[in-house]
Amino acid sequence: MSLVTPGADAVSLAGPGDYVALMKPRVMSLVVFTALTGVLIAPGHVDPVIGFASIVAIAAGAGAAGVLNMWYDSDIDAVMRRTQRRPIPAGRVPRESALSFGIVLAGLSVLTLGFCANWAAAALLAFTIFFYAVVYTMWLKRSTPQNIVIGGAAGAFPPMVGYLAATGEVSVASLTLFAIIFLWTPPHFWALALVKTGDFARAGVPMLPNVAGPDRTRRDILLYSLVLAPAGLAPWLLGFASPAYGALALVLGVLMILHAARVYLAREGDLANRTAMRMFGFSILYLFLLFAMLVVERLCAIAGVAPAWLTP
Repeated sequence: MSLVTPGADAVSLAGPGDYVALMKPRVMSLVVFTALTGVLIAPGHVDPVIGFASIVAIAAGAGAAGVLNMWYDSDIDAVMRRTQRRPIPAGRVPRESALSFGIVLAGLSVLTLGFCANWAAAALLAFTIFFYAVVYTMWLKRSTPQNIVIGGAAGAFPPMVGYLAATGEVSVASLTLFAIIFLWTPPHFWALALVKTGDFARAGVPMLPNVAGPDRTRRDILLYSLVLAPAGLAPWLLGFASPAYGALALVLGVLMILHAARVYLAREGDLANRTAMRMFGFSILYLFLLFAMLVVERLCAIAGVAPAWLTP
């Protein structure tokens, strides 16, 4: 594949869609959803204008982190098959333009959240962007196989930012959502890493399967899943989710463990890859359904139409 050298011509090739792609919209959608959950579980009623502005600011902050990640990682993106078509390695967006876009977007997102909600939330958003762009992308990703474990904190902060924007406080509830995402991230990403080992090896990224081997990775996926399943029950056990949520979390947790067990046992060829990808796909559904249940419960409570089985 021939890459276009970023320059004046690359600017003319870039369209709005390329700058949207730089913001990692799929990751950004997950951030928005979990941040919205953080806003909604906050006690009392949040002004809808402030709530909406906060979510937009958090989304922009997530997008800024994605842009800065793509800017710094453009060298390794160019040699990985799954990332070669991204706007920078494909030559459609110059690195300098991406860097400027990311910095401006980050600054605007933090300022917007500060003025619309509070500066504590803005400070946590700024730290989240810094953690993902600098601590994870520039340091951890290229230096340790535990990169996704420690770096996963960046993806776990959004519900805390949302809760903090709504209340000005950090609570046990927001810390619980942080913990669920933090524990979910390693088994979720390592399932994909098992299949993409060759890609990471070509890029020189020390993902766990490349450094410790696939068997160790499968074991760790299972161990994390065994811890994640009871953590998913915590919102019900702590009293800010209903028994219906608890039942859903129990079923999803058991299924997560079963997927992890299948990954642990399937160690050969195409079967191993198919099993890992099924777990990767299910893990996304797992997190979505847990947080969706919390959102539904809270929206029903706000609307005053919550049935008894949706009452914490």
